[in-house]
Amino acid sequence: MERLAFDRADNDDALIRRIADGDSSAWPALVERYATMLMRCAWRVLGDRSEAEDVAQECFVRLMGKAAGWQPDGAPLKTWLYRVAVNLSIDRKRARRTRSLDDVAEPTDEGRGALGADRRLDQRRRVRDALDDLPERQRLALVLVHYEGMSQQEAAAVLALTVDALESLLARGRRRLRERLADVAADLMDE
Repeated sequence: MERLAFDRADNDDALIRRIADGDSSAWPALVERYATMLMRCAWRVLGDRSEAEDVAQECFVRLMGKAAGWQPDGAPLKTWLYRVAVNLSIDRKRARRTRSLDDVAEPTDEGRGALGADRRLDQRRRVRDALDDLPERQRLALVLVHYEGMSQQEAAAVLALTVDALESLLARGRRRLRERLADVAADLMDE
C-alpha cells in the first residue's frame, strides 16, 4: 500500500516544519484540518460564503509566509489561524459597504413545507440580525464559543483577552440577544 503524502498523526508543528523545509505534501493535511473551520468562522462574521472562502485562503497564504519562522512554543496553530481569520473578517466587514436586506433577493422554496422553511429562514435571519447588532467583541466571543465550539480559554486566546474578560463579553452578549429576541424566543426554542 502506498504511503499517504502526509501522516495523519503529524502534529501541526511537525507539518509546519515540513512545509518550511520545502515539503509541499504537508499542505493537504493542514488544509483538511482547518479550512472548513476557518470558512465557518469567517462566514459567521461576514455572512458571505465567497468572502469566507477568501478569508480562509488568505489565512493559509499568511501561514505560508510565516512557516519558516514558526515557533512551536508559541500560540497553537489553531489559535493563530482563528485569530488571523477573525482579524481578516473584521477588516473585510469594516471595509465593505453594508447592503440593506431590501437589496438582497429573497430565496425561494417551491417544495413541500415552504411555509415552515420560510419561518425557519426568518428565524435565522432574526438571530443573524441580532448578532450583527451586537458590539463586535461581544459578537465574536459568542461566535467562537457557541458556534465554533471553542472553550473559553481558546476563545480568549484568539481574541487576546483574559478568560474573565471573555466571560464578561459573553454575559453581556447573551443578555442583549435575549432582550432583542424576547418576542421570538418561544419560536426559536421549538426549532
